[in-house]
Amino acid sequence: MAKYVLKFSKENYFKYTSHLDLLRFFKRSFKRAGIKLNYSQGFNPHPKMGFAQPLSLGYSSIYELLEFEVSEKMSADDVMNRLKMIMPEGLKILGCVEYGEEGRSLAALTVAAEYIVDLPFGLKAFSGKDCQEACCDFLSQEHIFVKKKQKKSKELVEVDIKNKIKEITFASAGERTIVHTVLDAGSESNLSPELLIEAITAFFKQDVPRYDIEVMRKKIIFSNNFTI
Repeated sequence: MAKYVLKFSKENYFKYTSHLDLLRFFKRSFKRAGIKLNYSQGFNPHPKMGFAQPLSLGYSSIYELLEFEVSEKMSADDVMNRLKMIMPEGLKILGCVEYGEEGRSLAALTVAAEYIVDLPFGLKAFSGKDCQEACCDFLSQEHIFVKKKQKKSKELVEVDIKNKIKEITFASAGERTIVHTVLDAGSESNLSPELLIEAITAFFKQDVPRYDIEVMRKKIIFSNNFTI
């Protein structure tokens, strides 16, 4: 038995594949590639694999990580090369390493994630300020309140997200604005890019259709500094 971490990108139309469908896809891909996954014990055994941090539907990513166990040890390069040969357009294998650290999974070790958000409006055109000034104005708020739906009650509750924004910069791209940001992610503290988008568009008084906003995850950050 051996444990590995697979790094892959998810782009183009593949970004509309759900988390569960992607798990099913990889389960079939491992079988097709002749890689024997290790299964859990019990009445309903399932393959021991999982994503470090599930990606929201419609987001693209260049840093997705799949943690999995195999019943027969093989080289990480062999695993990567076998999977590369059968990947469809929009999903690209970028790396594979053997993961020997025992204990908590990468999902449990996740603390933050880096994103690029492409907004369909230019800041200088209507504010008269450059991106750095606009970013300072946004961060100078004492609180950054947004409405968040509670999981159990489904009620909208006002929450302050400012302390969940670890880093943020704005950059101009013609008539669009590119936001680079690092947000809390994981079980202890988590901020969805959707709430940040809501806060930014409200602050700059921009009513834009959600389908015209692109989000890409660039990296996942772990408490043990794991990287691939």
